[in-house]
Amino acid sequence: MIGDIIKFVLSNFTAEFLVLGLVFSLIAIARAQRPVGAAMVVEKLLSWHVFFAIGCSYLYNFVVHVFFGKSIAAFIGWADSPFQFEVGTASLGFAIVGFVAAFASFDLRLAAILGPSIFTLGAAVGHIRQMVEHHDFAPGNAGVIFWTDIIVPLVGFILLWLQWRLGKPGRA
Repeated sequence: MIGDIIKFVLSNFTAEFLVLGLVFSLIAIARAQRPVGAAMVVEKLLSWHVFFAIGCSYLYNFVVHVFFGKSIAAFIGWADSPFQFEVGTASLGFAIVGFVAAFASFDLRLAAILGPSIFTLGAAVGHIRQMVEHHDFAPGNAGVIFWTDIIVPLVGFILLWLQWRLGKPGRA
């Protein structure tokens, strides 16, 4: 039972970090000075989204691909490969940019969301190909990871658009 729970938590990290970003956003909004405007809400949502859904998620991705490559390859339904290290180091780069951008400028947040979004949307296409051509419905190919490969970029781009439209808190 405990082993199944741990496996579930470790296997669905992208969704969990997406939710953690939302939880931290709601806490930050609740603690903010009143009145709380739409720009402030979007600011909190975007900053914590970048911190968790990009920074933490890609740091985790770095660790599993570099240090637990065989296990993560099996989870995806693939054979272990030297490309695991390359995916891991690219993930480390995305993570660092996410942490730096989380509480920084709009332009840096755009960069932090754009790079990983191209990666995950491309990965989603790859997952679909694997499902159709090779009937790979392993949890790491056709499960939560597949859906968050699409949802995380969409949420990021919606929040970026809202911040661009509303402006940052304190801006006239």
